[in-house]
Amino acid sequence: MKLSARNQLVGKVVEIKEGAVNATVKIEIAKDLVIVSTISLDAVKELGLTVGSEATAVIKATSVMVMA
Repeated sequence: MKLSARNQLVGKVVEIKEGAVNATVKIEIAKDLVIVSTISLDAVKELGLTVGSEATAVIKATSVMVMA
């Protein structure tokens, strides 16, 4: 699959917390560096996500806020 989003970070699923409708998925992309995303439970099932599986976090944003 090809995407226009350039920020694609490959990692390993380290945690999935299921809620009533959505799930929080944590993907470790480097040692002690984790991306967290909230996606639907249907998406978790359709993607076959399990702890230990490889996944890619795709970040598409028109603006990014930075604060110091």
